[in-house]
Amino acid sequence: MVPSQEEPAAARGTGEAQPLGPAPMGATELPGPAPGPSDSPEAAAEKVEVELAGPAEAELREPPEPPEGGWGWLVMLAAMWCNGSVFGIQNACGVLFVSMLETFGSKDDDKMVFKTAWVSSLSMGMIFFCCPIASVFTDIFGCRKTAVVGAAVGFIGLMSSSFVKSIEPLYLTYGIIFACGCSFAYQPSLVILGHYFKKRLGLVNGIVTAGSSIFTILLPLLLRVLIDSVGLFYTLRVLCIFMFVLFLAGFTYRPLTSSTKDKESGSSGSSLFSRRKFNPPKKIFNFGLFKVTAYAVWAVGIPLALFGYFVPYVHLMKHVEERFQDEKNKEVVLMCIGITSGVGRLLFGRIADYVPGVKKVYLQVLSFFFIGLMSMMIPLCSVFGALIAVCLIMGLFDGCFICIMAPIAFELVGAQDVSQAIGFLLGFMSVPMTVGPPIAGLLRDKLGSYDVSFYLAGIPPLIGGVVLCFIPWIHSKKQRQISKTTGGEKMEKMLGNQNSLLSSSSGIFKKESDSII
Repeated sequence: MVPSQEEPAAARGTGEAQPLGPAPMGATELPGPAPGPSDSPEAAAEKVEVELAGPAEAELREPPEPPEGGWGWLVMLAAMWCNGSVFGIQNACGVLFVSMLETFGSKDDDKMVFKTAWVSSLSMGMIFFCCPIASVFTDIFGCRKTAVVGAAVGFIGLMSSSFVKSIEPLYLTYGIIFACGCSFAYQPSLVILGHYFKKRLGLVNGIVTAGSSIFTILLPLLLRVLIDSVGLFYTLRVLCIFMFVLFLAGFTYRPLTSSTKDKESGSSGSSLFSRRKFNPPKKIFNFGLFKVTAYAVWAVGIPLALFGYFVPYVHLMKHVEERFQDEKNKEVVLMCIGITSGVGRLLFGRIADYVPGVKKVYLQVLSFFFIGLMSMMIPLCSVFGALIAVCLIMGLFDGCFICIMAPIAFELVGAQDVSQAIGFLLGFMSVPMTVGPPIAGLLRDKLGSYDVSFYLAGIPPLIGGVVLCFIPWIHSKKQRQISKTTGGEKMEKMLGNQNSLLSSSSGIFKKESDSII
């Protein structure tokens, strides 16, 4: 029996064992290796149960294969809208920031600038900080319910923000309520794609994550027009339309249904007492994921690299205003990053489909290397055209890093645990995203320029890339150990069966000899 529609989609793991053959139905326990990264006794018992059930019943219990299309294309478009609306609004916070200063205070008031900056900083950090919690809700209630409720909460937070009279309430309405809703809407969009696509997962993730690039290019222009026309508060209400569409899009995240054979087998005698029928609830926080060494290294290397990753995106415009004062179209540098980031997500998403297994991590290593190098080259650009070229390259590899996060998570821990694996990682990412840019700004205030800030910002991506290089080696070493252990147990079991057969034959021969005598 496969999980019903009410069960989370992430519960359809790929770690079920292949049946070894029929066995007596009365048996209850047999030793065997745990299937997959969870290493839980429940998972081991499940595997044994499939082995005991025989080929026919095990075939009935196999989780449905990803359809590689069909309804999945609509799910892909919904997830694309989610990425675009959530991160398009966050990436356009610079436009909202200026409008908040004009509405609630003066741009020359340093204290007001500091207080206003916390609104967007808190919002971005909370989106990723809440992802581990959102992953738990995704496991318990499923992708559809979590995404729909998250979009509704985000809508309420954004609408409430349009009625405030001072900057302080925005910490709650925009920085916490709106951001938490976005987090609960965003996290399921990463998980659901892996259940509708497998062979095309890299390409689909590239298309989905390209949504944020498209919105990042278009939303600043739209927000500027709206703010100049109707003001900040009505602009926030217009943005509520994006959240309402996201609310509707969440209903497309329907779980894969079981086949007719699975439904019919649910009433059979052996399935009636199956542990699948009465599957115990998943752990609230599955810290057993960190026993998977390759995932633990990945969860450390990514946040380590991000301490300098976002510094150029936050401080680049201020640097351009100071270094290239005569240039008129300074915003073109951000547009270049957004455009090539979208191209990179599509390009490297497709390339990732041809890179086997965990070796996809090498694409992230490559992206961090170029991002770190380009960050260091920003202060060296004395010509505006050279800076544009640097931004084009940086955006291309930014898209590479983002689009293959979900496929790598599926490779490291499997579909059963991918929800919490991504959630933990995004939660860790919230720390460097919140801390890195303020440190760079502090260095700018102390030293009078952004040169040292950009040089230092290039170091963490390089260090993080070096750490990630060890993941394929660690993963392959672990797989060899598992194969060796499994092979030894199979050989021992085979020899045991042969000895039992020889003993039985010897006893029969002795009986026949006695009867002849």
